[in-house]
Amino acid sequence: MRRPVFSRRSFTSGAAAAAIAPAGLAAAIGQASRQPAAAPAQGEVRRITMYAEPLPNGEMGYGLEPGKATIPGPLLEMYEGDTLQIDLVNNLDVPVSLHVHGVDYAIDSDGTAMNDGAVQPGESRLYTWNTHAPGRREDGTVIPGSAGYWHYHDHVVGTEHGTLGLQKGLYGPLVVRRRGDILPDKQFTIVFNDMTINNRTGDETPHFTAKLGERCEIIMITHGEYYHTFHLHGHRWADNRTGMLVDENDPSRIIDNKITGPADSFGFQFIAGEHVGPGHWMYHCHVQSHSDMGMAGIFTVTNEDGTVPGDPPGGHG
Repeated sequence: MRRPVFSRRSFTSGAAAAAIAPAGLAAAIGQASRQPAAAPAQGEVRRITMYAEPLPNGEMGYGLEPGKATIPGPLLEMYEGDTLQIDLVNNLDVPVSLHVHGVDYAIDSDGTAMNDGAVQPGESRLYTWNTHAPGRREDGTVIPGSAGYWHYHDHVVGTEHGTLGLQKGLYGPLVVRRRGDILPDKQFTIVFNDMTINNRTGDETPHFTAKLGERCEIIMITHGEYYHTFHLHGHRWADNRTGMLVDENDPSRIIDNKITGPADSFGFQFIAGEHVGPGHWMYHCHVQSHSDMGMAGIFTVTNEDGTVPGDPPGGHG
């Protein structure tokens, strides 16, 4: 299930159309030159409201509307230079917070108990996230930009480190793009949380679908107590910021398996079914005991008409 997305594309009709338009394999091969609608030269300041709410079976989640919380929480997107202001409304019966990785924020937006950053039940609090483009310091060294695949999560539920909040589902993805980055057609968030995927295991793990030739983007996050390895069958990506090679001389290593530890996050783009065709492709943790215990799911690549060769996937736990 694709999670809610809040991004600049929601307000830029040309880019939004490009993000959801189907693409055949031939069209996808030429997508390397497709650019998103131009982002403003200066960053934007946007303000949204997010809700922390209870879910069935004792779980918890973030959502952009009351009663619409999900696990993972909504996918948030920014460009380097943007500022995102988030009013977090606490509809839980315990204090909750919002802590983010990878971007800039003042100490009052740290979202920790140490800095009095929690939201009490029935109350709201403003968190402000800033981003910046690459630059240089006075000594000539490079200041890295904010672009990357990041994430946010609670930091106070259960303990002052948010251990119970993370276990129960209070986490979500954040993508910061560089101006000129190519936009994907489909986006999928995968979170290895202890021995679950998106707090699900066995036959209940997420099943993702894309058409042959669509440009897909995976945001991969890890939480909990264990190290995992993420493996995607039939597909591969460059181990760099975007997952795509800049040109034929790009030295980035091509991989299909990556180790990931607690609070790690990475992401990549790839073309669905490129050189392998449609089918039901497995993704899973490649620690053998972890996959045996249910840390596996299916990425289905369909033909343009939605058909898939072969039998439907059976239990993959």
